[in-house]
Amino acid sequence: MKTIKILSLSVLATALFYGCGSTSDILSTPIENIDSSPLKVLELTENEKHTWGHLDLVKDTIPGMSVEKAYNQIIKNKKGETVIVAVIDTGIDIDHEDLNDVIWTNKEEIPNNGKDDDKNGYVDDIHGWNFLGDGYNEQLEYVRILASGDTSNTEYSKAQAEYDKEYQKYNGYKTNYEQILQQITSADDAITKYLGKSDYTKAEVNAIKTEDEALTQAIQVAKYMYSNDMDSLSEAKKEIKNGLESINDRLNYNLNKAFKGRINDDNPDDMSTKFYGNGNIKPVKKTESHGTHVAGIIAAERNNGKGANGVANNVKIMSLRAVPNGDEYDKDIALAIRYAVDNGAKVINGSFGKYYSPHSEWVRDAITYAGKNDVLFINAAGNEGADIDITNVYPNDAIGVGPEVSNTFITVGALEPKYGSGMIAGFSNYGKVNVDVFAPGAKIYSTTPENEYDTKGGTSMAAPAVAGVAALIRSYFPKLSAAQVKQIILDSGLAINTKVIVGGDTNDIKPFADLIKSAKMVNAYNALIMAAKTAN
Repeated sequence: MKTIKILSLSVLATALFYGCGSTSDILSTPIENIDSSPLKVLELTENEKHTWGHLDLVKDTIPGMSVEKAYNQIIKNKKGETVIVAVIDTGIDIDHEDLNDVIWTNKEEIPNNGKDDDKNGYVDDIHGWNFLGDGYNEQLEYVRILASGDTSNTEYSKAQAEYDKEYQKYNGYKTNYEQILQQITSADDAITKYLGKSDYTKAEVNAIKTEDEALTQAIQVAKYMYSNDMDSLSEAKKEIKNGLESINDRLNYNLNKAFKGRINDDNPDDMSTKFYGNGNIKPVKKTESHGTHVAGIIAAERNNGKGANGVANNVKIMSLRAVPNGDEYDKDIALAIRYAVDNGAKVINGSFGKYYSPHSEWVRDAITYAGKNDVLFINAAGNEGADIDITNVYPNDAIGVGPEVSNTFITVGALEPKYGSGMIAGFSNYGKVNVDVFAPGAKIYSTTPENEYDTKGGTSMAAPAVAGVAALIRSYFPKLSAAQVKQIILDSGLAINTKVIVGGDTNDIKPFADLIKSAKMVNAYNALIMAAKTAN
């Protein structure tokens, strides 16, 4: 078993710091470097599964961000300033039991009077703005390129090749999932009939002795599902049905060249019109859960006895609904960034992205605008297991690996809840130039619509973890600039000196430091220590 080697600066007693945005010393022992750590040999407990992103690598042998350590040893009962964090995403369930007290309210706007009271161009923008209107499903960007019929587009041939590949792949998925669902359903029916009940257990299935060929086959199906972490065939059917729904959405909407998803009466290729959509920032359906999950990671009310704790206290979430079930429009994203900046956000979370962007300059201009106005933009790296130094992904604050247009833009890759060679999530994009840090992003438990909670994974979950850390720093050290906060997050992380599996390919092993600019994973505890020193 490996051991942890801590190279600390010195062993100092933790001291208090006082007041809103105090810059007095925080005397603590920063974790400066981790050479190795014991691998987690036991399964995570239920509590660890729900909180692992907040745990501490040294204490818990789980590569979390030391959030609880930061609260227990540094923040304690200190008071910080309220920080507005804009979440550009799907709709957010602002009535959720764990979010309803942390939602931003535009106090200059009188609710539901049909007037633009604050004269910002948006009528009744009480908790943010909905650029999608009543829309939900959308095409992917390369499908829009094909649907335009403009063969002179330099990306048309590339888009066609990708479409042909993806359409064939998802048709194959559809056939396979339908066959698997049929097998599971038949197996469930057979076992239910034999046992005389539908709520049978694994033990009861394992105890069946039969020479009946059909029943034997049903038992084999059940045991196979059990071996894949399914507790029952009912759960397996639910998972397959959900997967089939996603596949059908892909075929019927995202890859459908004839589908018209934009119903907000706006031309996405004309930047002269800016005031469209409405003030209803809630999800249009329960399954539109992404934004609610992201918001909870940042700011779910802490220690209220309910489902999840957000990373940051003292936060108000501004909801900007601009991400459909498909690819977002560049125009919506650019305007959402500008809305966030103009209405007081100090941190913006962007858990979205795509690989084609016909108006990427509009988004880069908005990112520049955010930087010039002292606003941090926290960006998800993407989920293709790709090197985004050589594969273009949007949004980005640079063209390829060229000069950056903003020094307040942070791109985040995703970690798994285990230290060692498998700590980089197999889906996570990476890049020595274009990815700044890694943070917990796989198997993250957070809020979902209608007072529910669920576990989701993606760099979409890693970005809001970092947005929460940024909000903590801006709350307790409000005089620090956005650029300083970015540098603190990059510099204060834990340097991981180990080789890791890249893109889920066990044949591709590289040093952790080769995958990201900072060579570090984010650490809230260290970040607050460094923020105090920087503020001084």
